[in-house]
Amino acid sequence: MEQRLSLVTLGVRDLQRARAFYEAVGWRTRAEPADDVVFFQAGGMIVALWSRKSLAEDSGVEDAGGWGGVTLAYNTRSPQEVDATVEEARRAGARIAREPAATFWGGYSGVFVDPDGHPWEVAHNPHWTVREDGTVSLG
Repeated sequence: MEQRLSLVTLGVRDLQRARAFYEAVGWRTRAEPADDVVFFQAGGMIVALWSRKSLAEDSGVEDAGGWGGVTLAYNTRSPQEVDATVEEARRAGARIAREPAATFWGGYSGVFVDPDGHPWEVAHNPHWTVREDGTVSLG
């Protein structure tokens, strides 16, 4: 298996509400309004929204309804971009779990939580490179 990740699917309680949130923060999809899964191209990978119940059944797991032990991340090119992204998420209806601030590791980050409880860290890491196309590399 190659060392890469192709797709992240977020289980959601209300697909239309989740889609509206991600579109409100600027994400675009070609999914039709009646589609039962919504795909977003996210740089070199794909993020999908799908019914939480259907995702659990398809994945062969029991859904206890809590946090799944995964946090998503969006890396930026500057601390100012962290602030702007967190504010955009706030306007779209996200709960801000951690306001943007300097970090112990020398960067700058904040965390928002989408309407279905998926946490997103928004971070500027001065030790990483965010290329023009949005791809990130270590060092």
